[in-house]
Amino acid sequence: MTEPTGARRAAARRNREGLLAAAAAAFVEQGVHAPIRDIAGRAGVGLGTVYRHFPTRADLVTAVYRHQLDECAVLAPKLLRELDSPAEALSRWIDAFVEFLVTKHGLGAALRSEDPSLQNLHTLMLDKLVPACATLIEAGVAAGELDADVKAYTLMRAVGNLSILGGGYERGDAKEMVARLLVGCRRT
Repeated sequence: MTEPTGARRAAARRNREGLLAAAAAAFVEQGVHAPIRDIAGRAGVGLGTVYRHFPTRADLVTAVYRHQLDECAVLAPKLLRELDSPAEALSRWIDAFVEFLVTKHGLGAALRSEDPSLQNLHTLMLDKLVPACATLIEAGVAAGELDADVKAYTLMRAVGNLSILGGGYERGDAKEMVARLLVGCRRT
């Protein structure tokens, strides 16, 4: 007897969600190049199930980070509504972006990668986060708080580069350097 279509879809959805959760945990611990076999084991599924849902590693990486990128994007207008200062909203948003980059081992490298299979992740970041950052910058310029020459893409690249940890350069160092960068974005 075959399973009803609705039950199969529900099982597939559970498998997908389990894979995403397992991959997210593996990426935090081991980076985006965590072995697929480990991710499948954590999710309690076989390799075939992984590849049925995510034919390539890039598909899996993108799916894991898509939701988190979406959350970061919707934070920008929320901060603009809640805070009186657009420059402060930008600072808080950049803090969240830095935290996202430094806690997601390997994501920063994946975003900067020249690997064509990861271009979808880079494109997703550009499509979601650069416009969110630009909205904050535009509000800050309109309020007279930010320099009109600050460009969202350039700022985000600088923040991404300052968020590369290692060799005695840790999370606190990255946050301090990004804060210094943001001071330089203020209108003088």
